[in-house]
Amino acid sequence: QVQFAESGGGLVQPGGSLRLSCLASGRSFRGYAVAWYDVGWYRQAPEKQRELVASITSGGSPNYADSVKDRFTISRDNAKNTVYLQMNSLKPEDTAVYLCNTMRGGRPMESWGQGTQVTVSS
Repeated sequence: QVQFAESGGGLVQPGGSLRLSCLASGRSFRGYAVAWYDVGWYRQAPEKQRELVASITSGGSPNYADSVKDRFTISRDNAKNTVYLQMNSLKPEDTAVYLCNTMRGGRPMESWGQGTQVTVSS
């Protein structure tokens, strides 16, 4: 029942930066707004499994995968129903489709959106 619209991806050189946005709409099947839930940013690269790269609680506490720690920053604006991912010092291995989702018990809750493509290349 929650739909996600990811944006902000693009083609950047190694060492560059991008800011991704995740706009959520609707409510969970139990009728709760997105603001009540943790939200995660995931990425999917060809021939690799989808991985969680960052998450943030409803109260704003972040967590990061080791591969992006100290380079990425996740934040949220519940009034705008939006979660952001600031990506700095990008590396070619960051190339992937980036997607967001609400989380419960560490697992994604809703269907996936289209995602936004991030390509890091010279």
